[in-house]
Amino acid sequence: MAGELAGRTVVVTGGASGNGRAIALACAREGANVVVADLREDPREGGRPTHVEAAERHGHGARFVRCNVRDPANLEAAVEAAEAFGGVDVLVANAGVLQKRPLLEITESDYAFVMDVNLKGVLFAAQAAARRMVPRRRGAIVMLASIAGLRGTGGYALYNASKGAVRLLTSSLADELGPSGVRVVSVCPGIIDTQMNVVDDPLIGTEAGERYRDQIPLRRWGRVDEVAEAIVFLACDRASYLTGTSLTIDGGYLRI
Repeated sequence: MAGELAGRTVVVTGGASGNGRAIALACAREGANVVVADLREDPREGGRPTHVEAAERHGHGARFVRCNVRDPANLEAAVEAAEAFGGVDVLVANAGVLQKRPLLEITESDYAFVMDVNLKGVLFAAQAAARRMVPRRRGAIVMLASIAGLRGTGGYALYNASKGAVRLLTSSLADELGPSGVRVVSVCPGIIDTQMNVVDDPLIGTEAGERYRDQIPLRRWGRVDEVAEAIVFLACDRASYLTGTSLTIDGGYLRI
């Protein structure tokens, strides 16, 4: 049976691990060719490289492109790699970093790093994809924001600012690209069980995390496959009249 994304090509930044890996594999399951754009080829959580898993499990085209999203030229190369499969149809701008810093300790280099990855990397990935989508008058761009872009938390000023900016970028680009047939949407995940929340900023598995989890109506952490399934929907034709909007995937934590 043909999948929701049969015959299409999806570029996923940060696609080697975590949410990005789940997104790439879900898109491949739905019939898409996938380009995994990441700094590293091996998943942080272990297992075979995402593009290898996608190709062997689902039988569609898949390739890895080493990509530093802080460099627009790298993003151009990643999107250009999709031409081997007929060109980019869907961009998932997933790559992101989480850095916790009290306001009085934030440095200019901290600012540059977080904003370069979380905002600059999203904007120029979208630009590279739009250059190819606009002439074809079709395409979907899905941006990974966060509930941190909806509510601020002390110690996360840079992360909050970057993800809030992604939400507004979604609205801006949806307005600009809509007349060309290109949809732009974003998702705002809550706490998802990834290395970002286990290693980078440990919450899952900690006493503080247990207290946090008790505030989530579903009383559990989110799974990467739940984020991926939402993105498959947003990228496919069933969401053809959705643009300029943001979907919150947080187990009801924010309840908005």
